[in-house]
Amino acid sequence: METKRILLIEDNPEMRENTAEILELANYHVLTAQNGKEGVHIAHHEKPDLIICDIMMPELDGYGVLHMLGKDDLTANIPFVFLTAKAEKNDYRKGMTMGADDYLTKPYDDVELLNAVEIRLKKSERLKGQFTRTAEGLDEFIHEAKSFDLITKLADDKKTKVLKKKETIYTEGSFPSNVFFLQKGKVKAYKSNDNGKEYITDLYKEGDFFGYLDLLQGESYQETTISLEKSEVAMIPKDDFFNLLQGNREVATKFIKMLSNEIKDREDRLLQLAYNSVRKRVAQALVMLVQRYQEDKSKPFSMAITREDIASMVGTATETVIRTLSDFKDEKLVDMKGSLITVLDYEKLVRMRN
Repeated sequence: METKRILLIEDNPEMRENTAEILELANYHVLTAQNGKEGVHIAHHEKPDLIICDIMMPELDGYGVLHMLGKDDLTANIPFVFLTAKAEKNDYRKGMTMGADDYLTKPYDDVELLNAVEIRLKKSERLKGQFTRTAEGLDEFIHEAKSFDLITKLADDKKTKVLKKKETIYTEGSFPSNVFFLQKGKVKAYKSNDNGKEYITDLYKEGDFFGYLDLLQGESYQETTISLEKSEVAMIPKDDFFNLLQGNREVATKFIKMLSNEIKDREDRLLQLAYNSVRKRVAQALVMLVQRYQEDKSKPFSMAITREDIASMVGTATETVIRTLSDFKDEKLVDMKGSLITVLDYEKLVRMRN
């Protein structure tokens, strides 16, 4: 098993030596820094598995260290434990608000120190891995993301709603109160113009979170979501969701990455709508369905979806989609039986010329 590396930032020589000795006896590899500036430098170059940092230090205090490391993607997710001689609640609150993972008040004994280190390292390892995109995976993800005193009943209080086909989850213009996790089924998100014409903005599969973008922006929902088939969604109340983000930087980073990918995907689709031919856009809509709902791209993919929904994805008339799909069928790219569309040649659709 790989030896974990711990960076200890402490300006008191005696405290630094004693703490380092305890950690080394527990088989950790310890890096030490005698002030905040030196600690930031070591953290950037060594990328330790955990940082233990005193708050009250000359030149750059512990809050400054946490702030500087938090601005760098390479160090922002390193678990961070504060050391302090004070036991005042305002210090505790300030540290946790800035993103500290734990707090040790001096004087602490060997057991307190090692327990805090072990717990933090274990949580970090579990959160670095990808959670299983199932209901059990959601419970595990939430459980591991809990802070010591922030979220105590999130997994237990999680409500699940069973949806019929074409049942609305939330509507454009309503105000967010939950984040949703799709446990089973398929869901579409769409916007409507003044004439009631729909444009599908996203498709969600099992294991996807959705509804968090507007919640983070503090705005009403910018789209409507409806189940494409019988589905199950778990609902996480917004207060618990915000506590989850504020209580653990690694969890927040997961959602930031998801948010970044979502925005990039939408920007790419807007460019496609602006510059690609209808034939190319229909091919891309079918490719999107395969990418969202099937892992093995080498096998034929089948899905029941209305021509109106494909037209909403493509941004064109339903009649145009019907004609294009008929051409694709003649070219043996797809097969169709009623609303069921089977993609026969995924690679040719991907390479479709504009």
